[in-house]
Amino acid sequence: MLIFSKPPMQQVTTNSPEETIEFGRGLKASLSPPKVVLLRGDLGAGKTTLVKGIAEGFGAAQQEDVTSPTFTLVHEYRAKDVTLYHIDLYRIDTLRELETLGIDDLMNGSSVLLIEWGEKFERFRQERDVEIAIEHAGENERRISVSISAAL
Repeated sequence: MLIFSKPPMQQVTTNSPEETIEFGRGLKASLSPPKVVLLRGDLGAGKTTLVKGIAEGFGAAQQEDVTSPTFTLVHEYRAKDVTLYHIDLYRIDTLRELETLGIDDLMNGSSVLLIEWGEKFERFRQERDVEIAIEHAGENERRISVSISAAL
């Protein structure tokens, strides 16, 4: 279980998709709802792999049931006390397109929004509670940085 102390940032390197999933499972305690989480990283960096672990950690989905929302834009995973929304804004370019997704309707006391490419919109840079950046550090290595908003 990861509990963040000051400073509110942690960095870890994983060496396989399995390690990235395991790291995601451990984020549950730091992502108690309600939360807006920005997931940053290049295409193929491992954002959806991390979400597989987060969803398993909450008991909202098995890792094999978690897929990229690239074309559907929003995937919903429900657990007893939390609903995870995995949102992909890669193909969304304007505020008008963003508004059609109804993201405000998803925000409530029991939701965790996991938003890929959310940094494209100033709104999410300001509203985020947590930012997770994933970058390639080798063929199977990923460097993952987790930053908790100072306002928390």
